Amino acid sequence: MTETIGGIIWDWNGTLLNDIELCVQTINEMLQKRNLQQLTVDEYREVFSFPVKDYYQKIGFDFNDEPFEIPALEFIEEYNCQVKGCKLHQNSVSVLNYFQSVGIRQFVLSAMKQDALDQCLEQQNISHYFEHISGLDNHYAASKIENGQQLISEFNLNASELILIGDTVHDFEVARELGCQCVLIANGHQSKHILESTGVLVIDELNQLLY
Repeated sequence: MTETIGGIIWDWNGTLLNDIELCVQTINEMLQKRNLQQLTVDEYREVFSFPVKDYYQKIGFDFNDEPFEIPALEFIEEYNCQVKGCKLHQNSVSVLNYFQSVGIRQFVLSAMKQDALDQCLEQQNISHYFEHISGLDNHYAASKIENGQQLISEFNLNASELILIGDTVHDFEVARELGCQCVLIANGHQSKHILESTGVLVIDELNQLLY
């Protein structure tokens, strides 16, 4: 498998970083404030989607009452205060180390704001595994496609030899737009059956990448 891989583009939240409990806890605090029904982790994995504005509407936020930017920034501020307590998914470091040891180039492509993303990877002490770390220039977690195109161009990568590894249907959509292969991990932000609807390989744990 590794002989045909020109590089790996990693998603961050939910793929390498296990931040699911924090995301559910944070959104539930916001829902409770607005007298809206809270979510279990399983329910969250069924409704979470990109763009996040649509997901917020789906779980009851009314943007006639308040603009999207208010809850979006409220979430980010609380999340950023607590994210230091999140750990990497099991086997993240051993998988990153393996791909590095066999000479495969690794990159991060995230919908997280760039400065927060850089800080997160530094806190987890894994920045050195990546040739480049690409985040967004705002808090609103829109699309990663433009940054992905820039990444491929800047580092002179062959898209067809890249594998994008993520945990959401949006990661599949990004990979498709970029012309990359895609593998999805079912212990992140969306349920396995939702991920399987894409038709790409879906695995349960990161260490299955090494089989």
